[in-house]
Amino acid sequence: MFAPHGSYDSTRHPDLLAWLTERRTGFERWAHEAGGVTRFDFSHASLDALEDLVRKTYTMTEEITQQRRTLFIQGAVWYIGEALCRRNGWIWKFEPDVNTGEVPPFYGETEAPGLLDTPCVGAPEAGPGEHWYPLNTLRRLLAEDDEMGNPIDERLVGMVEGWYDEEEDEDENEDENEDENEDLEVFEG
Repeated sequence: MFAPHGSYDSTRHPDLLAWLTERRTGFERWAHEAGGVTRFDFSHASLDALEDLVRKTYTMTEEITQQRRTLFIQGAVWYIGEALCRRNGWIWKFEPDVNTGEVPPFYGETEAPGLLDTPCVGAPEAGPGEHWYPLNTLRRLLAEDDEMGNPIDERLVGMVEGWYDEEEDEDENEDENEDENEDLEVFEG
């Protein structure tokens, strides 16, 4: 299915809306089966608990991809996305492919190569490609190397809170360097 420019509303995709309803109404059951309703309150501790469950249950990113349609993974995807929505004022979306405009089947039978067939979250005004895919967050928990082959060891809370945002780290380092340079100028002058 192709999404004509201007007519596709990524927040109103019927499968997304049905999925969100299922996740919200099934949350207590999911939480109970995953470790207890009181454990999953969208706090840092609950994200740690979810991460522990994922790491205990899965060892490879491919396992999460293969089981992405199971109740546990579906609930975990919703939980991470919902945590981001609540913390950042984001919204749920089902985006078409950035390059082709194609809207894949929602959680299709098989993962469509080159297409993301799972829901994402992002700022209401976010443009194409500016979205967070909770399924990829789950997968990243088990990844040993990044795209460049560098070792990674990330925590779910850190990803959700943006502790690993390299751009922010670079900006902070630049600000610190500017402050140090200003101090030197004052001292020298």
